[in-house]
Amino acid sequence: MRLYHFSLSSASYRVRIALNLKGIDAESVSLRLRDGEQRDPAYAAVNPQCLVPTLVLDDGTALTQSQAIIEYLDEAHPEPPLLPREARARAWVRAVAQTIACDIHPLNNLRVLQYLERDLGQAPEAVKAWYAHWVRLGFDALERQLADPPLSGRFCCGDAPGLADIFLVPQVRNARRYQLDLAAYPRIVAIDAACAELDAFRRASPE
Repeated sequence: MRLYHFSLSSASYRVRIALNLKGIDAESVSLRLRDGEQRDPAYAAVNPQCLVPTLVLDDGTALTQSQAIIEYLDEAHPEPPLLPREARARAWVRAVAQTIACDIHPLNNLRVLQYLERDLGQAPEAVKAWYAHWVRLGFDALERQLADPPLSGRFCCGDAPGLADIFLVPQVRNARRYQLDLAAYPRIVAIDAACAELDAFRRASPE
């Protein structure tokens, strides 16, 4: 099993956490996105989107998109589970993950921020304001979602980390990297702190 990733990529970070939680070793192939290594023809043959992460299985199958990869890992290696057993709780967890993956992260990933600055001529201060606006909007919704989970506990949904936590932690790290004030999000901060106590999350971190 081989993981193509970039250390600072939130989507790559998610998959690294999931692999650690599952206790799965994968060969690490780090791509330098700022140098454009993801656009190399050899990598484009593996992932036509030229994005990270990509998980190549032992039979050569290439899996892309972090949530698809993580749910594959959860189905192929069911213990410990990353999704609750009850259908409504699973839907809630997926909704939290997709709030991040669909409504926050796409507006603030590296290629979007670079396009704003390099191609549209936006000043760094304007790019930072763009980032802060969309993260605050998303975190406002997340804080409300996380206040009423189907299973109470230290993590997003219960007392064990799962899919929602895997998506939350990298987004919180990015918010801190851009010096976003998180005082308005005590539940998000508390969950992030609980995850930081776990070796699986610490080892996956870019730091």
